[in-house]
Amino acid sequence: MSTVVQINQRGTFTIPKELREKYGLDRQAILEETEDGLILRPAATYPVEIYTDERLATFKRLNEDGLKGFTFK
Repeated sequence: MSTVVQINQRGTFTIPKELREKYGLDRQAILEETEDGLILRPAATYPVEIYTDERLATFKRLNEDGLKGFTFK
């Protein structure tokens, strides 16, 4: 399937909604240059949490609570 899109003066173009939904293109995409041309694919993004000292203390407490009564062999 081929789709013709217009590229504006800034170099941007709009990917039709049907193709964005079909291929999971949301906020970010990876544009890769290959010998055969350009490849556009979805970019995987993951939320990042910066742990505060309080949050780290909670992790430690939960880990220690979970290990209570556990014996290593």
